[in-house]
Amino acid sequence: MEVEVDEKILKAAGAELLTDGRRGLRLHGWEIESRKRSILSSSSLQEWEEKLQTSHLPEMIFGESCLVLKHIGSGTKIHFNAFDALAGWKKEGLPPVEVPAAAKWKFRSKPSQQVILDYDYTFTTPYFGSEVTEIDPDKHGSGEVSEISSGLHWEDTEEKLDLVALALKEPILFYDEVVLYEDELADNGVSLLSVKVRVMPSYWFLLLQFWLRVDGVLMRLRDTRMHCVFDKNADPVIIRERCWRESTFQALSAKGYPTDSASYADPSIISQRLPVIMHKTEKLRISSNL
Repeated sequence: MEVEVDEKILKAAGAELLTDGRRGLRLHGWEIESRKRSILSSSSLQEWEEKLQTSHLPEMIFGESCLVLKHIGSGTKIHFNAFDALAGWKKEGLPPVEVPAAAKWKFRSKPSQQVILDYDYTFTTPYFGSEVTEIDPDKHGSGEVSEISSGLHWEDTEEKLDLVALALKEPILFYDEVVLYEDELADNGVSLLSVKVRVMPSYWFLLLQFWLRVDGVLMRLRDTRMHCVFDKNADPVIIRERCWRESTFQALSAKGYPTDSASYADPSIISQRLPVIMHKTEKLRISSNL
């Protein structure tokens, strides 16, 4: 969905578009940028296989695509990319979903060799974003901007996402969806990791979503939502909600729900049918004096 915003609306909100061909904007001390690139080349794919120590990767990896949210005052940068997500998949190492159709998938990468299906071909990831802190060279005397591992401290909280704020009727200043990777499971379903961002005059909101449907067998939905309300009188606070849902087609059938895959094309419509297996809400306070 492309969102064209009138310059008067941007100016009234105190926002300015990024320059140099970049897609995004600056607003209330944040720089929000999305980058959408083509799928990895064969040479890059080989590099990724070596780095991740695997010969199995999704059919479509948008390795140079990303979403970046940077708080300029503190150097805090929260970003979303395919490599870190696949590193999470490799580390979690879930067992392969048992399904008869998977027998032919094991030949997909190397048809001339018999490959034992001993990996999670759904590419399920526990990934919920990457974080770094950029060091300002003016403050630290270095000649260039550098990044250090994040020391961000997320606290468990009972606070909920502010649904009232999210429902406010405001103009959309910026919206984009970035697909990080996708696999159609040899025409037996879908495995998709994407991130969406929406920026309004009073807040930004994003949804990172991993969606899996193995036709006739399993559905898995792992959502990460982040919400930051702009407050010029206080340092930014981000609420992050992570929710994992999962169900077998058999369990849904037992509850009287349909079992045909066509009924489960859109995860946003059927998510409430899937039982919650993990839910966690955290809060991050960002200090501009970092």
